[in-house]
Amino acid sequence: MIVPSIDLMDGQAVQLVQGRRKVLEAGDPRPLAERFGRVGEVAVVDLDAALGRGSNTAVIEELCRMVPCRVGGGIRDRDAALAWLDRGAAKIVLGTAAVPEVLEALPSERVVAALDAWKGEVVVKGWTERTGRTVFDGMRDLRGLAGGFLVTFVEGEGKEGGFPRDQIAGLVDAAGSSRLTVAGGITTPEEIAWLDRTGADAQVGMALYRGHLDLAEAFTVPLHGERPDRLWPTIVADDRGGALGLVWSSLESVRTAIDEGMGVYHSRSRGLWRKGLTSGATQELVRIEPDCDRDALRFTVKQSGGGFCHRGDWTCFGPAGGLRKLERTVKSRRADAVPGSLTSRLLSDDAFLSGKLVEEAGELGEAVAGVTGGGGSSREKGAGDRAQEVVEGAGDPPQDVVDEAADLLYFVTVALERAGASLGDVERELDRRALKVSRRRASAPKGAGREGGAR
Repeated sequence: MIVPSIDLMDGQAVQLVQGRRKVLEAGDPRPLAERFGRVGEVAVVDLDAALGRGSNTAVIEELCRMVPCRVGGGIRDRDAALAWLDRGAAKIVLGTAAVPEVLEALPSERVVAALDAWKGEVVVKGWTERTGRTVFDGMRDLRGLAGGFLVTFVEGEGKEGGFPRDQIAGLVDAAGSSRLTVAGGITTPEEIAWLDRTGADAQVGMALYRGHLDLAEAFTVPLHGERPDRLWPTIVADDRGGALGLVWSSLESVRTAIDEGMGVYHSRSRGLWRKGLTSGATQELVRIEPDCDRDALRFTVKQSGGGFCHRGDWTCFGPAGGLRKLERTVKSRRADAVPGSLTSRLLSDDAFLSGKLVEEAGELGEAVAGVTGGGGSSREKGAGDRAQEVVEGAGDPPQDVVDEAADLLYFVTVALERAGASLGDVERELDRRALKVSRRRASAPKGAGREGGAR
């Protein structure tokens, strides 16, 4: 698959030839990242940090919040690597710092070891110094320590002249279970498809910026299927992962979806179908992903309006349920301002909402304490017996805890709606936090005395 690349200098996206001569300035990297991120991870390279003349840290942190980023450039030690993982980089790309003593301290699945090659020989220090070692030597030394390898053919970097195909099979084999990404000289969809069949991804910058490579074609060219019309079955999912329905996609619909940032599909009766243009139930495109067999797609979208189904339901499989149903109900109460409704009062009265949040959180804490033996009593069994069942996974879930958690989740949902946020935003924040490698130390709750805290 394709990995679009953004190189940064002075906060702007640029493209260099062989890492030396600037030939293209692409301006603000944010619109590029938003577009590129619709098809997967984006490689972001801090050229200023790599050259030792500053950094683009603030900009890259912002890009990491927008889309999944592979961050590289100027990461020269373990602490710098950990800092970028904690900032939310999906992966980090290490060059000279890709040595065993550093890699052993990092989560291998989130590390890409970069080996820059000039005619097969590894070069360092901005591609100015030869090492006398081959790429195969470097991969052999780091095998098993990094989840991926990035091999850049420096002689072709930025020149759109192709890459040495005769080396790829050997490099894929040398990478073992780690995924190989190739950069330097890649220009055509056919090259990307060939790399994918061989077991490697293609990192591309120059050809995308100059318009010589169409992003949609580069993304879809590795896909295959049994239909002669090149239509791919497509699952549409909301931004919380719930399936909305099943549609078809074509190269044209994928291209339009990427370019316009919305849900666009292929209708067998109407051709290009921009979802919601007549109903108002439009979709903001988050990302498009292939399945593991490269024969189906998933569109993740932010659905608006009444829902995806033409019958007015949230999904083509029926109305929304669970937290999604609760969220939609709360939103409707705000729109309709139902007189006497608890939700309406909560949405209009900050003090009332704040008080209910504190009250319900306390009641949930009391229910938990009653189940685990920290206080209170169990409804049907002794606290010790119930706590043991919770640990062992036996028995029914403690209903009082479930009831109080449901109450609290209702008030949390109202609070999010009042703030203009959503449960999807919370889930994305949880995903972002899960990227952190450094963990906070546990501490006693605020206000806990000596008896409530650790001694």
